[in-house]
Amino acid sequence: MADPAAFLRSLFDRAVAVADPMRTLHHFLPPPPAGRLVVVGAGKASARMAEAVEAHYGPCEGLVITRYGYGRPCTGIEIVEAAHPVPDAAGRDATARMLDMLTGLDEGDLVLALISGGASALLVQPAGEITLDDKMAINAALLASGAPIGEMNTVRKHLSRVKGGQLAAAAHPARVLALLISDVPGDDPGMIGSGPTVGDTSTPAEARAILDRHGIDVPASARAVLSGKTGVVSPDDPRLARAEALVYAAPSQSLGAASALARDAGCRVQIMGDALEGEAREVAGADAARARAAWKDMAAGQPPLLLLSGGELTVTRRGDGCGGPNAEYALALAVALQGAPGIHALACDTDGVDGAAEVAGAIIGPDTEARAKKVGRDPATALADNDAHAFFAALDRQVVTGPTLTNVNDFRAILILPPG
Repeated sequence: MADPAAFLRSLFDRAVAVADPMRTLHHFLPPPPAGRLVVVGAGKASARMAEAVEAHYGPCEGLVITRYGYGRPCTGIEIVEAAHPVPDAAGRDATARMLDMLTGLDEGDLVLALISGGASALLVQPAGEITLDDKMAINAALLASGAPIGEMNTVRKHLSRVKGGQLAAAAHPARVLALLISDVPGDDPGMIGSGPTVGDTSTPAEARAILDRHGIDVPASARAVLSGKTGVVSPDDPRLARAEALVYAAPSQSLGAASALARDAGCRVQIMGDALEGEAREVAGADAARARAAWKDMAAGQPPLLLLSGGELTVTRRGDGCGGPNAEYALALAVALQGAPGIHALACDTDGVDGAAEVAGAIIGPDTEARAKKVGRDPATALADNDAHAFFAALDRQVVTGPTLTNVNDFRAILILPPG
């Protein structure tokens, strides 16, 4: 294993490649309908998904919203770029046009909904008297709170006119087929992009309780919406009778592909789970202890051991630095390992964006502390200030991919080399 960092990067690249919609989406596309085919969607992979749809059917009618910089060339489907993770007017206006596009369809029509991670911020149509500024403030507060993604999406559903099954309800009586790339632990279709085509049983009171538990003070407009009956659609609502949601790409597939590549290279592999959640620095501490124990039990000449995991970690913002869950995990792992020999790691988001920065994540190794000292950086100070991106930029250990055009959540790999 002459270059552990390059090896870890190759595993990440493999995990991303197998989730590319152009490779697999066509296998799940139905025959053309008797009536109209209308393609809608949102998410960081949605434009690539639209590109794959048109490669299969030819030019199509539709509108898809993706993150700035994530657009792809389509002939018929309009691609709109908007802000993520905090929404903006471009997303709001495109969502309104999308809902209008679904009005007046009939039973012979098919709506193909292309949904991936990021749709929660990109599909923007606030409920009640909530303004876009209100929505932006609530989203920013949720992102900084450390709330798990499931709780965040529950709140988002009840403050929206499009999430929680409302997009599919707008298309009734047309058939709706949602093809989903999962970026949530457990691959729950109702949580991917806040479930725009999937019914939901949560209540406004539950959304209020989440906000209160995390100390988020929302505007009066949002409190008013959450004090009444929101537009979230029940799973047994007849408007959803012809709506189907299919998760066709998930983190487990990407971890499996990386695992196969590592085994071919002579590694033993342990997959610790594809749906891990928790505070990034706390998970890192536990993983560091596990890696240390594994190295201590290894004998010279044994094959390397690779620990793989996925899921979605969170960060409770305490400092004023710039970071994301993956970079913070990597930094906390380095702090906990304190230069332990033989242990290298990579932590990246498969969409190429860790937090709000155009950085996928970072790589660490036994030399991380020495590198930091050489450039005048202190790992513990950076961690306390949530400043992982600046820390790894100074060490030249960031992973920068640009738009990957897919999103199957976090990818973490710890490589443990035997002594000697």
